[in-house]
Amino acid sequence: MGENPAKNHYAQLNQGEENEMDIFGYKTQSCRKALCIAGYILSCGALRLLFYWKPEWDVWVNCIRCSLEEADIVLLRTTDDFRTYSRKTVTWISVSAFIKSKSDYPATEEDSIFSKAIMKPSLQVRAIQVQKICYVWNIYAKQFQRVGVLEDHYTCSAIHDKFGSGLTCNEQNVRRVICGPNTIDVPVIPIWKLLIKEVLNPFYVFQLFSVCLWFAEDYMEYATAIIFMSLLSIFLTVYDLRKQSIKLHRLVESHNNIMVTVCRNKEGFQELESHHLVPGDMLILKEGKTLLPCDAILVSGQCTVNESMLTGESIPVTKIHLPRADNFKAWREYCAEDYKKHVLFCGTEVIQTKADDRGVVKAVVLRTGFSTAKGDLVRSILYPKPMNFKLYRDALRFLMCLIAFAAIGMIYTVCVFALNGEETGEVVKKALDVITIAVPPALPAALTTGIIYTQQRLKKKGIFCISPQRINMCGQLNLVCFDKTGTLTEDGLDLWGFLPSERNCFQDIHSFPADHGLPWGPVFKALAVCHSLIVWEGKIQGDPLDVKMFEATNWVIDDSSRHQIEGQGSTCATVVRPGLKAISAPVEGIIILHQFPFSSALQRMSVIAQEIGGDPQAFVKGAPEIVAMLCRPETVPSNFESKLLLYTAQGFRVIGLACKSLQAGKPPAALTREEVESDLTFLGLLIMENRLKRETKPVLEELSAACIRSVMVTGDNLQTAITVAKNAGMIPPTHRVVLVEANKVPGSFSASITWKSLEGNKIEDYRSMEDDSQTEPGVRLALRSSQYHFAMSGKSYQIVAQHFRHLLPKLLLNGTVFARMSPSQKSSLVEEFQKLDYFVGMCGDGANDCGALKVAHAGISLSEQEASVASPFTSQMPSIACVPELIREGRAALVTSFCMFKYMALYSTIQYLGVLLLYWQLNSFGNYQFLFQDLAITTIIGVTMSFTGAYPKLVPYRPPSQLISPPLLLSVVLNILFSLGMQIFGFVMVQEQPWYSKTNIHSACLSVNNHERNSSSSLGLHRVEDGAHEQTDNGFKSYENTTVWLLSTINCLIVALVFSKGKPFRQPIYTNYVFILVLTGQLGICLFLMFADIDDLYSKMDLVCTPTMWRVSMVIMLAVTLAVSFLVEEAVIENRALWLLLKKTFRYRSKSHYKRLQHVLEQDSAWPPLNETFFSDSVAVTVEGNTGGHSNPTFDSSEDSL
Repeated sequence: MGENPAKNHYAQLNQGEENEMDIFGYKTQSCRKALCIAGYILSCGALRLLFYWKPEWDVWVNCIRCSLEEADIVLLRTTDDFRTYSRKTVTWISVSAFIKSKSDYPATEEDSIFSKAIMKPSLQVRAIQVQKICYVWNIYAKQFQRVGVLEDHYTCSAIHDKFGSGLTCNEQNVRRVICGPNTIDVPVIPIWKLLIKEVLNPFYVFQLFSVCLWFAEDYMEYATAIIFMSLLSIFLTVYDLRKQSIKLHRLVESHNNIMVTVCRNKEGFQELESHHLVPGDMLILKEGKTLLPCDAILVSGQCTVNESMLTGESIPVTKIHLPRADNFKAWREYCAEDYKKHVLFCGTEVIQTKADDRGVVKAVVLRTGFSTAKGDLVRSILYPKPMNFKLYRDALRFLMCLIAFAAIGMIYTVCVFALNGEETGEVVKKALDVITIAVPPALPAALTTGIIYTQQRLKKKGIFCISPQRINMCGQLNLVCFDKTGTLTEDGLDLWGFLPSERNCFQDIHSFPADHGLPWGPVFKALAVCHSLIVWEGKIQGDPLDVKMFEATNWVIDDSSRHQIEGQGSTCATVVRPGLKAISAPVEGIIILHQFPFSSALQRMSVIAQEIGGDPQAFVKGAPEIVAMLCRPETVPSNFESKLLLYTAQGFRVIGLACKSLQAGKPPAALTREEVESDLTFLGLLIMENRLKRETKPVLEELSAACIRSVMVTGDNLQTAITVAKNAGMIPPTHRVVLVEANKVPGSFSASITWKSLEGNKIEDYRSMEDDSQTEPGVRLALRSSQYHFAMSGKSYQIVAQHFRHLLPKLLLNGTVFARMSPSQKSSLVEEFQKLDYFVGMCGDGANDCGALKVAHAGISLSEQEASVASPFTSQMPSIACVPELIREGRAALVTSFCMFKYMALYSTIQYLGVLLLYWQLNSFGNYQFLFQDLAITTIIGVTMSFTGAYPKLVPYRPPSQLISPPLLLSVVLNILFSLGMQIFGFVMVQEQPWYSKTNIHSACLSVNNHERNSSSSLGLHRVEDGAHEQTDNGFKSYENTTVWLLSTINCLIVALVFSKGKPFRQPIYTNYVFILVLTGQLGICLFLMFADIDDLYSKMDLVCTPTMWRVSMVIMLAVTLAVSFLVEEAVIENRALWLLLKKTFRYRSKSHYKRLQHVLEQDSAWPPLNETFFSDSVAVTVEGNTGGHSNPTFDSSEDSL
């Protein structure tokens, strides 16, 4: 075998995707397995439990490495920071029942994964199932490949040719056996499974170990109480998980089995249940509403779909059929970003279908089951991506420190008890007991309590979350990207005017609303037909811009009739007709024959329409710059750019309109988009008013005051975006805008980049620009103090990313406006900001911004839906007011997590120190003493401490993001020292008291109160005898025990109060009424225990009577500890000015990439290079070194990456 197994032992699954994993091949060895089984038996199952927690150890011990081709076990590892392992068994699927001979499997399937996976002659397929997705072994490519999807390599024409007639019965059966049923099946997990999984959690296993130890030490009541609490906790968790499981099951079961019609090759149409569908099946979509049971590519006809389940957008979306493009590009590559215009997604609802001349609406099944868009949403809920690795890693480190701390205590315990001649068994029990005290098993749970309460508070405010781990991330956000239309500005646009163009010149503007409507002509026709509106439930539905445009014509949509079109027979098409209030028109109506829906990438839409009885015409609307480029130059006015700038600079949204006549003979469906959208006649500019939402400016001002950057990422015009950014306060009036323009140099592989100050282009003031040399000093002064903002278009961003990679971080540092950005560019921008160590939020709608919302640390979709696949957060409030709300709650949750963490660490340490002190005298805390501290104090505090809400004002700094940060560690260490000091002081001082006796635990009260008890001396003697008897019974009662226990118990209340931070991230502690009530009640009980002389109570609690003065002394000790602890926490730990001074003194520099880059640019007087042009090859090498890690891939040696 040589090197082969090692060489092919490893590969990557889903390379480059969100769920990318490393995969390793292993082969089971019988002798190793036998040894492991023996180990399981000898360790009483402990080894098996360890392997359950660590599946990689199980594989490494049981198996040997081999190539993936030979493997019967594979080990999977996530490629994120957590590097989580999982173990999967390779299964065999037999297809011999359907393939008797080679002729049974058609030649058309030869290039599909299904034929490449079938092993000859056994006719079996090797498969693994990972997170509900099936992967099969490709014999030729030597790798596991996903099934349940139509392969990406098919061209547009191949999809039409190979799948246009449907699959044969045999092909369908083979695919069904390999892919499995087309269901998103989330079975309700049986209670016993949930129970076992929960019980085997390391937390409960540790509890079990502790309980066994406590029973062995006769802590009966305490152990019983912990069992009861653990069972209650397990029951509540299982109940919650079961409820979630049922909810998810009900959410998906409705789509799992519906009747569908498919086309069978040579067999015609066939009705079957949707769970039988496979990729490649030809689906027939009938008229009327239909729920889609799979993802499918539309290959004939047209559909209108409600995609609100996926995107949160309730506007109906028009889908058009995949063109029959005859080229060698894969269909997805050919369609680029617009491929979604041809795809119908699972879980969405088809509300209208329109057949073309071929008679029926057909779609080829693209993805089935969990591979669909809806399946992806369900999988993201079933297998949430772990977040905040730093917090997890720091918690683990802290836990390790506590374990080391416990180990020291164990050594001390062994030494003390062994030297005093205790039995070995007793010494072992006492030593192990130290671990159960020092390491709080509830520590991980404590970190999540704040998140749970925050999620509930957010839900009340109309913000829904499908990824709770991201809530803490929201507390760290320092940059938020906003979409413009519908997010910063109103969704609805008002028509302001139309600037018509005739004979290469702009005419007088037509204002809306006007007494007289637009005159009949090409412009009127464009407004009437160039849209994707439908009539749904009696109302015109569609894009708000389209609705406003169409309403201005006073025409109506007749969506019901079938129309006879010359040469095409009867077809179902949308007809628009004059309404009652419409101006008189010389036509009965206009038929919309074909649509090319709006494309974010192309920034335009077009339709083919014809007047009833007339010739077909094409109408195009879109971004003015794009539309003008598609028009014949002689039809575009010479002052086009200046007029466009005039209106965009005032914040208007401007749309370009164009048209052309088409030949009558050719059917519309046969025309390509390129043919339709060329040699157009420019009609003019439609000017629309896009008003800011009322909440936009105050929210952006609030974020700015909190030092959170706001960035606009929009598909709209650059100048409009700059004006909106200025009006919204994103760019302050005193700051300058620097336009960054990047262009490819014609006829070469290089590119140019230019920086222009936009200050002179203000339309409001017509002053001529001063001479460059005069303005330069003023400009430089403004620019040097970071009072400048870069603005660029998507095209420039793309060129900068490709040719000026080294400049990109510098541009992003002050980039505020990114316009004409496509959905993929939005995602790329968010990722680039993240590379600079920004914590990025993204707020937009669920459709175009879907990718960016998912990539951001916190994506917030403004939608009426409770949850969508689009983003982790969905806000039902239709404004950006949800952003500061989410940041506030995120900050509060983060601080709460840290407070709980500190408290849990301190509580266990206080108890640990108290026990170690008492071990010095071979003593410990009693049964009820432990019970009181753990249940009556800590559990109740743990539940109520997190109730504190978020502080309403956002401060200009963020809470610490790390557990292992100097202030937090110092706080914990100092409070441990205060606690240790107080307990040792109390422990030593009680022994110095004149009434102290090591043997007689009633000496204090008898000596002080003897004269008061003459009347009951016999009773007193009886009590002494009883006490002495009890002392020999349990050995807990002593003056040291009473002193240390009372001090440590009230000390727990002190740290709970001190650590319950209020301002600046949470509301003051007194607003958490429940917590204050609990603390007051607990303190009252503790003081009652300290001052009450109730014999039965003292006997139960293993306390002894001490003189009143000593009790007062203990109260003074506690008061001093509270004062010192509170003072240190406020004056040192929470003193931001002090920490900033220390940072300055020790010249601490932030590790964040953007901060370091900021520092570099502050020293660079030549940045930004105003009114200068650079070329990619002339600057790449010289500037590269300043970026600290960002390089220009165009000029890197290919050998460096090997």
